[in-house]
Amino acid sequence: MTDLPTPRGRLTPDRPLNDLTWLRVGGPADWLFQPADLDDLCDFLKALPVEVPVFPMGVGSNLIVRDGGLRALVIRLGRGFNGITVAGNRVTAGAAALDAHVAKRAAEAGVDLTFLRTIPGSIGGAVRMNAGCYGSYVADHLVEVRAVTRGGAVVTIPAADLHLRYRQSDLPDGWVLVEAVFEGASGDPEALAAKMDAQLKKRDETQPTKDRTAGSTFRNPAGFSSTGQADDTHELKAWKVIDEAGMRGATQGGAQMSPKHSNFLVNTGGATAAELEGLGEEVRKRVFQHSGIELEWEIMRVGEPARDTGPS
Repeated sequence: MTDLPTPRGRLTPDRPLNDLTWLRVGGPADWLFQPADLDDLCDFLKALPVEVPVFPMGVGSNLIVRDGGLRALVIRLGRGFNGITVAGNRVTAGAAALDAHVAKRAAEAGVDLTFLRTIPGSIGGAVRMNAGCYGSYVADHLVEVRAVTRGGAVVTIPAADLHLRYRQSDLPDGWVLVEAVFEGASGDPEALAAKMDAQLKKRDETQPTKDRTAGSTFRNPAGFSSTGQADDTHELKAWKVIDEAGMRGATQGGAQMSPKHSNFLVNTGGATAAELEGLGEEVRKRVFQHSGIELEWEIMRVGEPARDTGPS
């Protein structure tokens, strides 16, 4: 195994990732690095051999790590990367800050970033995926980000240079987002709090929030505006085409398409990553057979399948 530099933060070899993902599945990463601070991250990446792949990981809210694990150095930001500050209508948030916390802190200061309140995960992932709901997206509010390059340099990237589009952005492989700056409209803090309460109530009524899921499994299959954003007035809904294909509540081992919302993949207990991904692929196949629509995964799937050890 390649010798790695010695950081001030925590560097753990062969670290299982199942307890770091919302679906609670996944084999080990070759290494898990939790940097102490920005300087530690920069120094480590600068000294890291170029042949070592780097995979930045948030809180694992939209991720399946396959059972064989990940042949990479996984970087997970924590304390020191989760600060939130507000100046006027601009909100600066560390990449490890939870989306919900950013929405609440902004609302308390009279800035409307309420769309973030019900989005699972952290700011780094929200930016990478151009996350959004209720007709608002990160692209509508993002001013700029700071990132650390694979070579350890800190760079500031204007939002336009990320080319944010539906559930996608352009950030070079191995670069680590560390901070994002948003701008929101002014609003009354009490009214913004009430708006978020209403969003939470609607989410809890329609989504399996008490189950082990990773958010929406598939992208809505059609209806993009000229700017690349989803057009809620015309797009088909993934849950609807899944229902029409008869896959609501379908199971494979410990994996299930939620009976409450059929675009949510659930680990009912003891599911493997292979069962979760296998059920998702079966859903894609059945939907295509029924309607000719090819669903695209919204959940990121990484790593290798479990090694077949053969008969004992």
